[in-house]
Amino acid sequence: MRYIIIGAGAVGGTIGGRLAGSGHEGVLVARGAHRAALEDGGLRLRVPEGELTYRLRVVEGPSGLGELRADDVLVLAVKTQDSAAALQTWGPAPVVGGGTAAERLPLLCAQNGVESQRLALRVFRTVYGVCVWLPCTYVEPGVVSAAGSPLTGILHLGRYPHGTDETARLVAADLEKSHFEAPVTPDVARWQYAKLLANLGNALEAVTGPMESREAVTLFERVKAEGAAVLAAAGIPYAGTEEQKAVRGDKVFLVPLHGTPRGGGSSWQSLTRGTGTIEADYLNGEIALLGRLHGVPTPLNDLLQRLANTFARERRAAGSMPVTELTRLADATER
Repeated sequence: MRYIIIGAGAVGGTIGGRLAGSGHEGVLVARGAHRAALEDGGLRLRVPEGELTYRLRVVEGPSGLGELRADDVLVLAVKTQDSAAALQTWGPAPVVGGGTAAERLPLLCAQNGVESQRLALRVFRTVYGVCVWLPCTYVEPGVVSAAGSPLTGILHLGRYPHGTDETARLVAADLEKSHFEAPVTPDVARWQYAKLLANLGNALEAVTGPMESREAVTLFERVKAEGAAVLAAAGIPYAGTEEQKAVRGDKVFLVPLHGTPRGGGSSWQSLTRGTGTIEADYLNGEIALLGRLHGVPTPLNDLLQRLANTFARERRAAGSMPVTELTRLADATER
C-alpha cells in the first residue's frame, strides 16, 4: 500500500517518516514554506535515535499525483478546522481503473477530537478513526520531532462508526513495523473520547504555557471534570484511566531531543507558528456542544474555547497569559 499523508505536520510527518523508515511508500501533502522545505531538504524527523532525513514525494494536492492508485491509503492529518476543505479536495480525485477516492479508497482520520470522522463519512464511503497518542512537534518548516521511546506512539484504529476489517489490520501491521503500537479495535471512539478529555488542556496550555505549576494542573482537572460530566450526561463511554495505563504502560516515555525543546501540544504549536486558527472549537467546543445538547453547563470549556480562538485570531504569543489570571477568569465564570 502507498500512504498519502494529507497534512504532513507533527502527526502526519511523524507517521509518514516512520513508515518510510520501515520501507513503506509514502507521499507527503503540504503547502507553503513547509512544502518548499520538504522538497528542498527532505523531511527531517528528529527522534531519540537522532535526526533522520526522508526524501519523499511532496505534493500540494491530488493534481500533483495524477490518478490515485487502487492501493492508496489516505491519512487525513490536518487540524479539524481544515478537514472539510481537504475532504472536498481529495474526495473527487480520480483513481486508476475508474471511480473516485471517495468511492474507492480508505481514509484514516489521524486527528484530535471526534468530528472529522463525521465530516469524512459525508464524503468518503470507507472511513477509519485513529486515536492519536503521539507526542510530536512541528514548529519549523521541514522539521518534525517525535520524542517518544521505546515506541514513537500508540495509534488505536478501527472502522468508523464501529467495526474492524482487513484493511485496518494491514495498516496496523505496517504501523507496528514502524515504531508504533497499533491496536485494532471495533470501538475506537471509546479511545478517542478518552483522548478528547486529555486534549481539553490543549487550549489551557496554548494560552498559559506548559502545565508545570500546581495551579495549572488544578485548573486542568476542573476543566476535565466538566468534560467528564458532559460525556456522562450524553451517555458516551470512554476508556478509563486505569484501562489507558494498562495499555500504555511504559511504552512511550518522552526523551529530550537536542535542539528541540517541547514547548507544548498541537494548539500551542498552532499559536507558535502564527497560523491564525486553532482546534479549540473541536476540543473544548465539542464539550460545549454536548453540554448544550444535554443541558449541562460548560463555563470552563466555553472560556478556554473563547480565549484560544482570540489568541489565534489576534496572533497573540503562546503562553502569554499568566495562569493566575486564567484561574481568576475561570473562578469568575463559574460563579
